[in-house]
Amino acid sequence: MRQLLLLRHAKSNWDDPTLNDHDRPLDAEGRAAATALRAAMLDLGLAPELILVSSSRRTRETLELLEPLAETTRVLRSSELYLASPAQILEQIAAIPAETRSVMVIAHNPGLHDLAMMLIGSHAISLNQPGTLRVARGFPTAALAEFSVAGPWPTLAQGARLVRFLTPHDVQQTVQNNA
Repeated sequence: MRQLLLLRHAKSNWDDPTLNDHDRPLDAEGRAAATALRAAMLDLGLAPELILVSSSRRTRETLELLEPLAETTRVLRSSELYLASPAQILEQIAAIPAETRSVMVIAHNPGLHDLAMMLIGSHAISLNQPGTLRVARGFPTAALAEFSVAGPWPTLAQGARLVRFLTPHDVQQTVQNNA
């Protein structure tokens, strides 16, 4: 089995109207959410071998807040992931070497949400499989969808099984419950 983690960048700052969209940084809420997500990922043992990250500032800053990563984790920055469609994201994933078992993509909506919905498929949503309705309702900033992938990366478009869907609200609830 392979593991695919789809992570939407954390909440970004819109305060500076002179910045273009690509250069917007994270805001304080986004930084806190990404930091909390890092702790949740460690608790769950989520440690991707390869991270594909959009070239935007907010995705790169999200990644920085997930560090330190395992020494063996490779990071590939791709301008093609900036505001990418599901097809463009799939193209990037299809090029991943077969021996890579766990991949994280840090990118943007609507591409990530649309890709997650495509992977889940309407059948799983109609059966109300765990988490699928939550994904269908939206993919907020700093949300993480974990998928189990049976086949090789180039066949990902045929679907995958949603394992979990974490939002900043879920992570915050966990932190409060453990406090």
